[in-house]
Amino acid sequence: MTRRRTPAPVLPVLLGLLLLVVGAGQAQAVGYRYWSFWDLTGGTWTYATQGPSTARPSDGDVQGFRFSVSEDSQDSAKPRGTARFASICARTPARDGEKRVALVLDFGTTADAPNGETPPRPRTACARVPSDATSADALAAVAKPLRYDSNALLCAIAGYPRTGCGEQVSSRDSTKASAAETATPQPHSSSPAHHGPSAGLLAGLAAVAALGVAAVWQARRRRG
Repeated sequence: MTRRRTPAPVLPVLLGLLLLVVGAGQAQAVGYRYWSFWDLTGGTWTYATQGPSTARPSDGDVQGFRFSVSEDSQDSAKPRGTARFASICARTPARDGEKRVALVLDFGTTADAPNGETPPRPRTACARVPSDATSADALAAVAKPLRYDSNALLCAIAGYPRTGCGEQVSSRDSTKASAAETATPQPHSSSPAHHGPSAGLLAGLAAVAALGVAAVWQARRRRG
């Protein structure tokens, strides 16, 4: 008597492949276009633990603002260039009752710019403000006009960008973003990211379906 072979458990395998393909499609990161806020500590930029409207820097502090597209604070781009209080505030003498805050303003790259806008060149400024002033006060002293949204989120510094505020955009590959700093700038759309299935995801689903058909055919052949 010939023992009939039991078909291989193809369904769990196919489900695993499907989850893998779907997971890969969902892994396409989404970022946000916004101004990030930084403190220079020991010569290294660190993401500020407070917002500029509540942070109160001391005389001699260096703070930075960087416009970019990023997923979160771990991924956010840091201000570029050399930042030293002694050089930025060299021509701004100290005064009683006031403090000096060195600011680095990095308007980002063309890869991060909203559609139709060109980022100004990075610059530095020395803000001399009252001793109890916040970082937002220091910024307002040297980089007007500023723009905020209804939730007090900083949207624009020195009028840049003209529109938008923390909008969600498709996150770009870091290699492409780096190349964009030296390549001819191309505008990027600021429209919301497309959440439909990508071409890669559709191809993966088709491959899984093909595997399923082949597995069923092979199982029937064995039974025959």
